[in-house]
Amino acid sequence: MTAVTDRDHAGDRWDDGFIARSRHRDGRKGGARGAGARTGDALLDDALLDAALLANGYEEDGGDGGDGGGSEDGEGDEALVRAVSGAGSDGGKAPAPPLSPEARALRTRLDALRQLVGLSRTRLDGKTLAEAGRVLDEAAARRGLSPQHTVVAIAGATGSGKSTLFNALAGVQISETGLRRPTTAAPIACSWSDGAAGLLDRLEIPGRLRRRPRETPEAGALRGMVLVDLPDLDSAVGAHREHVDRVLALVDAVVWVVDPEKYADAVLHERYLRPLAGHAEVTFVVLNQVDRLPGEAADLVLDDLRRLLDEDGIALGEHGDPGATVLGLSALTGEGVGELRELLGQFTQEKGAATRRISADVDRAATRLRPLYVADGHSGPSGPEIGEAARAEFEDRLAEAVGAYAAGLAAERAWRRNAGKACGTPWLRLWRWYESRRTPRSLAGLAVLSAKNRTPGAPAAPAEEEVTARQRVEQAVRTVADAAVTGLPDPWAQAVRETAVRGAERLPEALDELAVTLGAAVAVPGGKPPRPAWWPVAVLAQAAMTLVQIFGGLWLVGQIVGVLEPKLLPPVLFMAAGIVGGPLVEWACSITARGPARRYGQDAERRLRQAAAGCGRARVLEPVAAELLRYREVREQYATVAAGGTKLSTTRQ
Repeated sequence: MTAVTDRDHAGDRWDDGFIARSRHRDGRKGGARGAGARTGDALLDDALLDAALLANGYEEDGGDGGDGGGSEDGEGDEALVRAVSGAGSDGGKAPAPPLSPEARALRTRLDALRQLVGLSRTRLDGKTLAEAGRVLDEAAARRGLSPQHTVVAIAGATGSGKSTLFNALAGVQISETGLRRPTTAAPIACSWSDGAAGLLDRLEIPGRLRRRPRETPEAGALRGMVLVDLPDLDSAVGAHREHVDRVLALVDAVVWVVDPEKYADAVLHERYLRPLAGHAEVTFVVLNQVDRLPGEAADLVLDDLRRLLDEDGIALGEHGDPGATVLGLSALTGEGVGELRELLGQFTQEKGAATRRISADVDRAATRLRPLYVADGHSGPSGPEIGEAARAEFEDRLAEAVGAYAAGLAAERAWRRNAGKACGTPWLRLWRWYESRRTPRSLAGLAVLSAKNRTPGAPAAPAEEEVTARQRVEQAVRTVADAAVTGLPDPWAQAVRETAVRGAERLPEALDELAVTLGAAVAVPGGKPPRPAWWPVAVLAQAAMTLVQIFGGLWLVGQIVGVLEPKLLPPVLFMAAGIVGGPLVEWACSITARGPARRYGQDAERRLRQAAAGCGRARVLEPVAAELLRYREVREQYATVAAGGTKLSTTRQ
């Protein structure tokens, strides 16, 4: 067996598994052989190595022994195919380096997306937020793994030559190639450095399908890259397509391999390239088998391929601009493979592919969520809100429903009626007392009288008024809700309307209670409004007119009886003064009472209107305003998510 020297160990530190090496059986037989004598520990190491190789599908070299002179021929390509164990030296994790500006911008967007999902969870259905949740989960999983590695998948249709390209980049036969289709049945990974085991575990690639490349000077440029060969995306086997879809959602970048015959395949463009148009910065499109195209045909096909990619919405990274890289090569002859290897090496050394990929995923999620958070309507610079005009109209409708205006008129009439009672002539007050004895003195009596005079089968007036009031309340709620949802996306508009409807469920009953408690003092006859300061003067003046009238009448009666000297004119003048003065005082009081009565009625209307408006604010306007505030919060978070962050600079030509 060929001894493993310190130099070998120094060169193999990147290997996080066992190295498959060919060796001769006679090197492990017998005892000590001079200076190269085997120790017990070395024999134990050989036994463990053999067991590990057998577990990974390798067999011992079948050589017939010797002094090791044939080891150079025995260590062929198979010896350079290295199996990667299931756990790397660091378990796939490494200490996180300082965040770049792009990574900090991405973290801000991810935090905003997380808050956006949390605030929207009770307003939107789970299916709507599923894509955003998946992006958050995958971003968290990727950020928890090695940032020093870049996972690149090679995808393509049947016969495009992706496995041949995979082997050409690795410098050794790893993935099986041939005419049988499909050739690749499961993803195969090739890692150029240690620490990628966690990433491969995430891709669910078993240890027996993990390889290491040939040790060449060119391989050092790809250090940190993990290359994955995928099955055919158009395979007739459903499990193969599932492998492709699953891995494509997890890798950092994709190399799409097309051939001159299928580069315009509808499955490739409609199912994969077009939906992933936003991932242009982590996309390579390779036209393979250009050796089959004569003359300038390769350039013409490449131009047509670029045209199709442009129609798919994929930005092309030409003239140093960020975007997808398009080039032609031949994996079979090696033409252009070196250029692709150089581009991939430069792309890997930037160590920004994972950030670009997650940013593109966030962009796509933000695009899909846009109809849920942004509408075409104009909602004002401060966001959607209930305008002053809508609030005023809502309060007016509630005041109309509760009868505030009618209550104010009733209060005004009650004030004037009370003024008339206090300032009217005694004879008029006596007549009014007599009239009140002939009519019901309460609302209950009025209701009984109305019931007696009602036509059989006719609906009750209070019931009609109640229905009308409820309809007015419902109309007021609908109107203010429609005004509030102007400029809102449909899901949030629906949430605002539902909030308004829930708040209005008991609003008519609450308004009825207000009408009973606040309106009773002005609606029930016999209420006692407050008296102004001038009322005692008016009462004294009316009393004086009455006394003058009584004095003149007694004087006249005394003359008629003969007790007093007959002088007809003075008592008649006294009586006339009392008879005319009393109504004049009452008329003057009624004129003077108009202003206070109107103010009293307006004050009663204002109190009832304010009470109804307060009830409406507590039950409808404030919950709706809270819902609009929540929408403004989620819209701010969505603006952060959709901002796009700072674009990574690219040096790919």
